[in-house]
Amino acid sequence: MTEEAESLFPKAYDTLLNQLIAVLKGRLTPLALEEVLREVGRSLAGAQAASQMNGDMGSRIGRALAALEAIGGAARVEKENEKLVICSESCPLATAVSEHPEVCRLAETLLSEIIGVEVREHCDREGTPRCRFKVMGSENGKRVKATRNFKRLEPDQAL
Repeated sequence: MTEEAESLFPKAYDTLLNQLIAVLKGRLTPLALEEVLREVGRSLAGAQAASQMNGDMGSRIGRALAALEAIGGAARVEKENEKLVICSESCPLATAVSEHPEVCRLAETLLSEIIGVEVREHCDREGTPRCRFKVMGSENGKRVKATRNFKRLEPDQAL
């Protein structure tokens, strides 16, 4: 979404989410906050995750893109070194991510739960945040079992 289009939407949700994350940061350890954000991602995945066994990688990726769209994203899939990468020039949670980068863990988990493989977040947070998620189990379309305990990447680590 362009900055102009962003300005047309109500900002109450942005303010509410930012304040909620700030309060949670003040009460929870970083690890506990990450688990809360991941649980929200699992919850948002809901029935989509329950049906992940159905369909090939392409259909699961399609459901994941639809889930991102439902929360305001406009993502696409690209292939990079035999891996699929879900990326978007606009982040559906941009305002929150700008202040609280750990919110990307929510989307990372949402995607992983729906696709059924590990997904690693490597978003660009310079200026307006842009989403970038590498689908780790996507070599040649093969399905790889997802885990709930993902290795956390630091911002300077390569995918």
